[in-house]
Amino acid sequence: MNTLTSLALSFPLIVFTLLLGLLVVYWLLVVLRLAPVELFERDSLRNDTLASALVSLGFAGVPASLALSMLVILASLLALVAEVAVLGPLPLGLFRVPLGMAVIWAAFALASPLASGACRRLHRRLHRHPSLSRRCLLGERVRVMRVDDEGAVAELGDDPGREVRLLGKAGNRPSLGDTRVLVKYLAGQEAYRSVREEDYLDARTRLVRLHLLERHERATQESRHGDSRPSA
Repeated sequence: MNTLTSLALSFPLIVFTLLLGLLVVYWLLVVLRLAPVELFERDSLRNDTLASALVSLGFAGVPASLALSMLVILASLLALVAEVAVLGPLPLGLFRVPLGMAVIWAAFALASPLASGACRRLHRRLHRHPSLSRRCLLGERVRVMRVDDEGAVAELGDDPGREVRLLGKAGNRPSLGDTRVLVKYLAGQEAYRSVREEDYLDARTRLVRLHLLERHERATQESRHGDSRPSA
């Protein structure tokens, strides 16, 4: 028992111990109906919110609270493996702090695709509970099936049995057969705003493109400096 306690309170595992404790308290409040499952959900992806960040990491279609829980649990398991297999047996001394920070970052980085894959398996089950999946559907891809004067009806790309109502503004109206991405929930109308899939760039794609652009500009500048040097 003392060994488990000291392990849980050692760095970096103490970070995950605290996070897991917060998760237990939160889900206990959910069970007691004192906190909502959609605590972190917002009506739009436009603002820089936690929900939009999770959507960009592949967690669309599930509540942010569930995505965070899955992410923290898997990251905690990976950090525990790193502690037992690598950090624990080594006499690190003061080096434990920087290595522990690296373990925290690596654990979340490795857990992210695993957690998003596990959450995708829950999509259809969550879609069977519309009251739990209205705002959670933001970021999901849909295919337009019917169009009328007021808007359109579309079905989810990964769950053809679930249909949603789309409303569009002038210049951005859904067309039959379009593949679109849900970006805003209209609570008063039980409908969504959407954009065409080709116009939708999530945060990950933007970051990758920005990183590649910076590398390209850096390489171009280095090439120009190299060409401007006088030859011997």
